[in-house]
Amino acid sequence: MDGVGEPLVSRMQGFGTTIFAEMSALAASTGSINLGQGFPDTDGPPAMLDAAVAAIRSGGNQYPPGPGVPELRAAVAAQRLERYGLEYDPAAEVFVTVGATEGVAASVLALAGPGDEAIVFEPYYDSYAATIALAGAERRAVTLRPSGGRFTFDPDELRAAVGPRTRLILVNSPHNPAGTVFTRAELEVIAAVCREHDLVAVTDEVYEYLTFDGAEHIPLATLDGMRERTVSVSSAGKTFSVTGWKTGWVTAPAAHIRAVQTVKQFVTYAVSAPYQRAAAYALRNELAWVEDLRASLEGKRDRLITGLEAAGFETFRPQGTYFVQADIRPLGFTDGMELARALPGKAGVVAVPTQVFYDDAEAGAHFVRFAFCKKDDVIDEAVERLRHLG
Repeated sequence: MDGVGEPLVSRMQGFGTTIFAEMSALAASTGSINLGQGFPDTDGPPAMLDAAVAAIRSGGNQYPPGPGVPELRAAVAAQRLERYGLEYDPAAEVFVTVGATEGVAASVLALAGPGDEAIVFEPYYDSYAATIALAGAERRAVTLRPSGGRFTFDPDELRAAVGPRTRLILVNSPHNPAGTVFTRAELEVIAAVCREHDLVAVTDEVYEYLTFDGAEHIPLATLDGMRERTVSVSSAGKTFSVTGWKTGWVTAPAAHIRAVQTVKQFVTYAVSAPYQRAAAYALRNELAWVEDLRASLEGKRDRLITGLEAAGFETFRPQGTYFVQADIRPLGFTDGMELARALPGKAGVVAVPTQVFYDDAEAGAHFVRFAFCKKDDVIDEAVERLRHLG
């Protein structure tokens, strides 16, 4: 096809294969232990899996309603009310998406466009930057920095990031990859900025149940004046260990839901009906299982941290999520990308370089991210291999 130029539109040319696909392929090709991509190596509650099979066997395999099956929307509304005191109309204020990634993407595409700006906290989940670019908007990053053993932001830097073209702010708490669970005081700062500048908040809350050491997940929508300007996103994937189901949901005021639906209907139209029905079952019946999962993950976190520190890494104890941030400098390394690509050969382990989640790559150059949502024996074997890294 001589004479045909680069087919990818210019705003997406800075985005190649995601780091998760690259590192998982590297793990597969080298036979390394994959502590890079954040997916569990065990399944969710058996009764939930049986509910999915039953939904398939019962013939519910055609297009479901575009906004989602009524039983899942009702279950999500009930969960938000019971857990957080947030009341949403399941018919008008709850919307089902193909995972939280699509929920965030459809929200950003619906609410920001060319000429607008969107604020993100860096390090950020990589799809945020791509979605903002797809919208034709520009991102403004506010850096989370280590302080007191956790990552947090400078309120003055957040305020300074807001300009006349700022349209929305993306808030991820519990935060991937930093592991921070924003405190009420931190959320109040974000809420004040949103109210003062009439911003919409899009909140990624997929790890809402997976918090540790008594840290409390507080939805931004519960703060004064925020329900009417917050689009909240969550999913079944992390909560019930079924990341491959790609079943998520958005809760927001009806006008915002209509905006999100306008975008999403032309992307995927509908979400797997059997998985929706199984997710509805799980939200109603399996939250005790989720508490057991949370406790198990807290133990796995501690197991991984102990091993990483014994291997010479400096670690930051996450308050939530699946991930530990590790500083590689005590081992004599300074470039996380270089180390991550060499790690399978050096130790037979795969991690993710955190610098790819920053606009300011230098700020994250010395961190790598390890996932602990794995079986204990897998974690133990990984840290034993890492002991010989230095």
